[in-house]
Amino acid sequence: MPSVYLLATLDTKGHEADYVRGVLQSCGVAVTLVDVGALGAAAVAADVSRERIFELAGVTLDEVRRKGDRGEAVTLAAAGAATLARDAHARGDLSGVLGLGGSAGTTIATAAMQVLPLGVPKVMLSTLASGTVRQFVGDKDIFMLNAVVDILGLNRISREVLSQAARAMAGLVTYPRPAATAGDRPLIAATMFGVTTPCVERARAVLESQGFEVLVFHATGNGGQAMESLISDGVIAGVLDLTTTELADEHVGGFLSAGPARLTAAAAKGVPQVVSTGASDMVNFYAPSSVPEKFAGRLFYRHNANVTLMRTTAAENAAIGADIANKLAKASGPVSVLLPARGVSAIDREGQPFDDPAARRALHDAIKGGLPPDRVVELDLHINDPEFAETAARTLVEMMRRPSA
Repeated sequence: MPSVYLLATLDTKGHEADYVRGVLQSCGVAVTLVDVGALGAAAVAADVSRERIFELAGVTLDEVRRKGDRGEAVTLAAAGAATLARDAHARGDLSGVLGLGGSAGTTIATAAMQVLPLGVPKVMLSTLASGTVRQFVGDKDIFMLNAVVDILGLNRISREVLSQAARAMAGLVTYPRPAATAGDRPLIAATMFGVTTPCVERARAVLESQGFEVLVFHATGNGGQAMESLISDGVIAGVLDLTTTELADEHVGGFLSAGPARLTAAAAKGVPQVVSTGASDMVNFYAPSSVPEKFAGRLFYRHNANVTLMRTTAAENAAIGADIANKLAKASGPVSVLLPARGVSAIDREGQPFDDPAARRALHDAIKGGLPPDRVVELDLHINDPEFAETAARTLVEMMRRPSA
């Protein structure tokens, strides 16, 4: 019978974890108690020992204890917990993950949650839940519950919050998820930025008229990560990746990078994808004071009081283009790259502040130089021209409806 995996450092949170286990069991939920501690003695017995957790991370508990490095112990425990959760889910043994902890416990338990697909219940009771939690949540559907008091001892406050966490998880695993309906349409993932909105809005209308449902991801780092995650989970049938601006931030050092794995999931899964270079003319910073000193003298555009855009150079665009080509060259499924020769954003066109034909040419030449000619089409259009959007949408529909070999 699948069970909730309850993760805690049982040397410091043992009695509290045991209390949560009891509440879950009183709700009729099976529990697998996992000890992710390392240094002190466990207060209660675990179903999955800390020795097993570190074994899954490729080390022994004795080795970790001899080093006595708490930071390294947390990193290794997180890796082991992630492997444990991934394997248990693959076997069908895991119905959800519930974590208890401060900074260490939150790091470890959410690492296990982040390897699980959308829809698997994930609840993290944390002393850090009222602050910035992106590093823990990432792009996953993780519920963060504020512990209010430290998770140290059972008292009238901690019992209430611990019970809330247990009852929330019990509800998530007990009540069935909504079933798919016959009317559910194939999902297409699309990327958009403010400066590519007209393009994506028009393309979405075309795709919806053809019977598809379109999920639009704001290309702000987390948006791209969320899209890549859903593609990897097998949820997405096609990708309209028209706004690849996050790669500019990754290469140049802006604030909205989606990481080096951006633009890799569809290629690995063989999902049909139409890709363009939307907003690759810009790197994103916050207020002007946030711009690093090394960029003094560059061309900037103040989008609003909190967003400052920096124009990418020809050399930077060449590197971005080479990265796009390198990633798409590895695609196991159909790929089409559409290049808008007249500009890649609302402020990169004739008469606008980021208009730079030489930089655009460097970007597009690098892509054309790294991919077979049949995968790249350059159009004498701006990215926000209706004809460009319609071409992109129609190309994706044709690719998705083409019989597989």
